[in-house]
Amino acid sequence: MTAASSSTSALRIRKAAVLGAGVMGAQIAAHLTNAGVETVLFDLPAKEGPKSGIALKAIANLSKLSPAPLADKSLAAAIIPANYDDDLDHLKDVDLVIEAIAERMDWKLDLYRKIAGHLSETAIIASNTSGLSINALAEALPEEMRHRFSGVHFFNPPRYMHLVELIPTRLTDKNVLDGLEAFLVTAVGKGVVIARDTPNFIGNRIGVFSMLATMHHTEQFKLGFDTVDALTGPAVGRPKSATYRTADVVGLDTMAHVIKTMADTLPDDPWHAYFKAPVWLAGLIEKGALGQKNGAGFYKKAGKDIVVLDVAKQDYRPSEQKPSDEVAAILAIKDPAEKFGKLRASNDPQAQFLWATFRDLFHYTAYHLADIADTARDVDFAIRWGYGWKLGPFETWQAAGWQQVAGWINEDIVAGKAMSKAPLPAWVTDGRKGVHSKDGSYSASAHADKPRSQHPVYKRQLFPDPILGEKFDQGTTVWENDGVRLWTLGDDGIGILSFKTKMHTVNDHVLDGIQHAIGVAEEKLKAVVIWQTSEPFSAGADLKGALGLLKDGKFDDFEKMVANFQRTSMRIKHSLVPVVSAVRGLALGGGCEFQMHSARTVAALESYLGLVEAGVGLLPAGGGLHELAVRAAKANPNDPFEELKKVFETVAMAKVSPSAIEAKNMGLLRDSDVVVFNTYELLYVAKQVANALAETGYRPPLYQRAIPVAGDVGTATFKASLANLQAGYFASEHDVEIARRIADTLCGGVIERGSTVDEEWLLALERKHFVELAKTEKTQARIAHTMTTGKPLRN
Repeated sequence: MTAASSSTSALRIRKAAVLGAGVMGAQIAAHLTNAGVETVLFDLPAKEGPKSGIALKAIANLSKLSPAPLADKSLAAAIIPANYDDDLDHLKDVDLVIEAIAERMDWKLDLYRKIAGHLSETAIIASNTSGLSINALAEALPEEMRHRFSGVHFFNPPRYMHLVELIPTRLTDKNVLDGLEAFLVTAVGKGVVIARDTPNFIGNRIGVFSMLATMHHTEQFKLGFDTVDALTGPAVGRPKSATYRTADVVGLDTMAHVIKTMADTLPDDPWHAYFKAPVWLAGLIEKGALGQKNGAGFYKKAGKDIVVLDVAKQDYRPSEQKPSDEVAAILAIKDPAEKFGKLRASNDPQAQFLWATFRDLFHYTAYHLADIADTARDVDFAIRWGYGWKLGPFETWQAAGWQQVAGWINEDIVAGKAMSKAPLPAWVTDGRKGVHSKDGSYSASAHADKPRSQHPVYKRQLFPDPILGEKFDQGTTVWENDGVRLWTLGDDGIGILSFKTKMHTVNDHVLDGIQHAIGVAEEKLKAVVIWQTSEPFSAGADLKGALGLLKDGKFDDFEKMVANFQRTSMRIKHSLVPVVSAVRGLALGGGCEFQMHSARTVAALESYLGLVEAGVGLLPAGGGLHELAVRAAKANPNDPFEELKKVFETVAMAKVSPSAIEAKNMGLLRDSDVVVFNTYELLYVAKQVANALAETGYRPPLYQRAIPVAGDVGTATFKASLANLQAGYFASEHDVEIARRIADTLCGGVIERGSTVDEEWLLALERKHFVELAKTEKTQARIAHTMTTGKPLRN
């Protein structure tokens, strides 16, 4: 199938080119490479050194960035560096071109003219511009290419931000657009919002306005930047970086550029007077304080402390980030209607500031809905996925009581308190209860409620990201207890097993529940998928229960709990119906061990797996070490030690994989396990995998009675490497003791190298070392410290 195929559901992208190796271009290239797309990264020819030096340097820089753009650092070698003088031939077999050069219309148009003649007749061309007109850009392309051109706007950082805005021109072919949407959703893992060709599209139009309103009211209510960040972060369901810290991360020069773009391209916007950088923002830029990239902006580090700019003193002072007591109490109110009522009625300047910023955001978003987006859903998703807010502006307003809030906004417009005198659109006050209902989300341009997109790609999302008030079929319960629920969705005979505990931790109810549920599945179903209705997959064993048993000296009960954990893992492994683990987010300790024992794991790219027990002074004893020893013997029966070398450090240092792809390199996932890029497609894919296993005559692995082990020689070799760590003060005495016991278990205990053991032998070793460690004072101190602080203790 060619790139611009007529099929609406798939676009086969074998090779892509990214034009521009700046911050965004290089990271888009990295993420396409994560997704298995061969990618060429172009930039200008370098003036000295290798001709493609600029692209080469950008690729080298990817491994230094945090958060990491590459899901596995070794993928950097797969990106092809190129320059516009020598390498335009690369373009002839490229299926997708994404241009990501500086936001200058003349430069972009020149580049399109330069590349046009080198592209195939089916190549799709897209610009990652954050605000220039897509229709104006299309004019630089030959007429026969314009139907294959659109805007594809990624948000920074591209690997982690869910949003991509897809902006068609007047001429973009619907099949091209549908194919591109399917590719971005499934292959690249994104949330796609179709935007109109208006300046800054949806995300930045609303998001940047929200920041401008916040800056305006910061001055109006004379609040410190740190106070504003305390008010506009997690306290109102937004990221920790809030407003000014976000500006520092984005770069104050970038922020000023986006504001200037709004001023230049939106002369008739009723809020135009506010589209300018505040005096203090311009002052910082003039001094060269551009934010995080050069160490100072609204904030900077002074030794170990973070200090914040004090405008009055023209100097930095210690940051005291917290809201007033009155406002903290109001923000803690659960009912949004009561919360907003109290914010508006309060005389506290912080409360008045919050009401004012929300009022102007709601006002602006409603006023512009008809021109910038097809529906209110598009606006809310753009802000949630692109800016990391828990609720979009329309959802927030609707939750707080639509008509009540609309009345207050109107009063403030009349009283001259709002930033603009522009009236609220008539549809706002036509008696509606909001913009999201069971019939869909409101479209101001069509004056009707519209359901979600019917694009076939969304059939893969059995539980999409819900908009306010949206309810999905919760399936039919087959069996449940206090720990788990076994249920089905549809009539495909595949059971879904979900945990009911907080953070999906594992306690006795969960252990007994899994074992019983698998028994039920063997009688009534053809496969089981372990999938949680929200992240994480599982944060591991319930430490509170474990510590209670230890404190009371109930070591027999403690050992029984460990044995039950192992029984559960083995029940998963030897189930007569395939058990597939569908992992997203954290899968730590026991959670990681369950997926290791399942017939197959399907993991979302952003899965962070780890056998982290060493961090709390223990070792993995839910069968994890036993399973690693079994796999090592299978991979290299003559010398299992070679395989164990790869995993020993992972376990002894309690390492957590930075992605599902890295989890394969670390030995925590198998090569046959599946990585899914869109977390909302995880359950669909896991059910497909479970069904395929069941339909192809699945049988559980046979119990292993003759496992070759590395023995005491293997343990001694590991111990020698530990001595060096301890000598260099990289490991405490207790760290070394834990690692020694991990080595002993992996190597099969004190027996000769090359001896064979059975699975029960390895499980017994796990239990023995686990219980002995748990009895030590230092381990109990580690568990207690982790439970109270959430951080590991090095003792």
